[in-house]
Amino acid sequence: MRPTVAADSVPRLPRHVKLRHDKARDRWLILVPERVLVPDDTAVAVLSRVDGARSVRDIATDLAQTYQAPVDVILADSVALLQDLADKGFLAVTEAPHA
Repeated sequence: MRPTVAADSVPRLPRHVKLRHDKARDRWLILVPERVLVPDDTAVAVLSRVDGARSVRDIATDLAQTYQAPVDVILADSVALLQDLADKGFLAVTEAPHA
């Protein structure tokens, strides 16, 4: 069963997935077993905030403040990006605890 990413989901990179900066080529990479992905700047901005503690909504709010952009647009784009990674098995998702 594939995980579903929503605004209240808390994404994290599984142990087998790493976001690393390649200093020699000055670019970010997503390293997964036997694969290397080259994320665009938008994906790096989102993934650099994925820490297993913040919800997608929290990440989108932070990005909206940083880039002076509408939070609803960033939230929709972030959900789509993270859902694609979750569908490929490159992202784990849990639900945010309710207070």
